[in-house]
Amino acid sequence: MCVPWRAWLSFVIVIMAQRLSILYNKKPCYDIVVSKSFEELAAELKDLGTGEKRVCIVTDSNVGVLYERELKEAIRDVCKKLCVYTFPAGEASKTLDSARDIYRYLIEEGFDRKDVLLALGGGVTGDLTGYVAATYLRGIDYVQIPTTLLAQADSSIGGKTGVDFDGYKNMVGAFKMPRLVYMNLSVLKTLPDRQYFSGFAEVMKHALIKDAGFYEWLLTNMYEICEKDLDTLEEMVMRSCAVKKAIVEKDPLEQGDRALLNLGHTVGHAIEKAKGFELYHGECVALGVVAAAYISYKKEYLSLEEYLEIRDMFVPFYLPITIENISPDEVLKLTKSDKKMENDSIKFILLKQIGKAVIDRSVTDQEILDALNEIYYREEDAYE
Repeated sequence: MCVPWRAWLSFVIVIMAQRLSILYNKKPCYDIVVSKSFEELAAELKDLGTGEKRVCIVTDSNVGVLYERELKEAIRDVCKKLCVYTFPAGEASKTLDSARDIYRYLIEEGFDRKDVLLALGGGVTGDLTGYVAATYLRGIDYVQIPTTLLAQADSSIGGKTGVDFDGYKNMVGAFKMPRLVYMNLSVLKTLPDRQYFSGFAEVMKHALIKDAGFYEWLLTNMYEICEKDLDTLEEMVMRSCAVKKAIVEKDPLEQGDRALLNLGHTVGHAIEKAKGFELYHGECVALGVVAAAYISYKKEYLSLEEYLEIRDMFVPFYLPITIENISPDEVLKLTKSDKKMENDSIKFILLKQIGKAVIDRSVTDQEILDALNEIYYREEDAYE
């Protein structure tokens, strides 16, 4: 009896593993193409079979003016039908109402499950388009064409999609892997400096959580990064994507190590809401990373020198390390609505050292409040 039972169990395990692999997308399921133009995109889309499909470019009112015509010219010959949906630029459009408007447009244009959406824009466009792709007809293919550094280095990778709900970040969403991520680095040349450096916060985050060598490389290439040298940006974006790709492939549905990518986001999202989204996401992440590094220092994971270096490293990239006109108590309260809460405790991401992050469920309200007071700038501080 023992042998058949073991054979049966082995068979069941193999079948379950195969199904879980498909369900969780454990195998690599899309290419990440880094280029300096849109010239290679047509061939990439053709490989996805778009010649027999309807394709809709989803973009916002800022990006569309810059790149819609160029993108249409580059890909019109590899699409059965090509159309464009444009929504008002800004975080305020990242809502269920916007998703509903896109659904209606797709229905009116006759889109079915075999067709494709192209997300041309930054994080808002990618998140919104991805969420629509995950839910329209229970799933339609989409391609990420990120046009901001934040989207290229972070949000376009990994299949997290979603919209905000009543001002709370990304509270409604789904996991939906794109079929392709295509990055044209030349678009970063037209990106406003503030938005560009906001994206750099996510690059720095990737280095801090997993790659100390990459962190040192960022220090060494500081000038070239600030000048948007394309060769330097190519290596930077590829190394940043490599960190996220490795983590996501290991844990696609955030059951474990993928949570490390949330370094700086618990406090960052709370500040973002407290400030009414007047700060860019990356600016809030930078503040959140400083707060997390401070807690790491107070827990004796980091030395004082390491904490100060991490804090001050954001300054040459024009990112904030202090914040004015907030209530630390209000921000603390807002962290309680973070989607990373589990059983009334936060999965806080801390740094054991530069290049090594850990999940810590023991961070107290007082420790968070102390960190918020550390980054809170009061006018009287300037005179001390």
